[in-house]
Amino acid sequence: MPSGPHPEHELEDLHARLTTLEGQLRERRDELARTRADLDAFRIRYRHEVGLLHEELDRLELALAEAELGILTDRLGETPESQTASPPTDRIESAPRFTTDAIRKLFRDVAKAIHPDLAQDARARDRRHSLMVEANRAYAVGDEEQLRAILQAWERSPEAVQGSDQEAMRLRLVRRIDQIEEELDTLTGDLTAMQESSLWKLKAMVDDEAAKGKDLIKDMVRRLKRDILVAANRLDALTH
Repeated sequence: MPSGPHPEHELEDLHARLTTLEGQLRERRDELARTRADLDAFRIRYRHEVGLLHEELDRLELALAEAELGILTDRLGETPESQTASPPTDRIESAPRFTTDAIRKLFRDVAKAIHPDLAQDARARDRRHSLMVEANRAYAVGDEEQLRAILQAWERSPEAVQGSDQEAMRLRLVRRIDQIEEELDTLTGDLTAMQESSLWKLKAMVDDEAAKGKDLIKDMVRRLKRDILVAANRLDALTH
């Protein structure tokens, strides 16, 4: 029978795979951070240069509609019926979530597994501390589902594997690889969603026009200012 891979060779392969994935993870995080920063900068610029003008035009158009309605009502000799304020709708409060024996037991299980005092180094302590903060927050609101998710995620984590033998090392590597692959999938999804947003598509149009020497934002501003002037003149004519 053919023998399987030698344990030491398997560990070397896993280390190599982990190193490659860690590099990909850094690149993906950087790409996502750059994309988010670019989108945030564009959002601020668009809001400052275009968004405020849109709001001003909306305000004028609403005032025009109200003025025109008032003129029409006067011509018809009708007095608008006063609108009876509808009684306030009672806000439906979600029922308070009480801590049960099951939640208390689950929280004890989580604390026993992830407590920072069990850490063997500073990095592990920080990781455990962050998880403990999440667990305390979930326990405070009686969120059994979140507590269970924290415990299950920990049980699948590399840190949960004890021992220094080759099998323990192999399992920690496999779990760490799984963690990174899962995070890569999440980051890819976040990046795709960001780049498919309407704001990103507008930014892409602005960038494409800028590459041709055109300023699409400036054109929007010019058109909006023209429309605002027209609306302001109409409103002035109706109300004076």
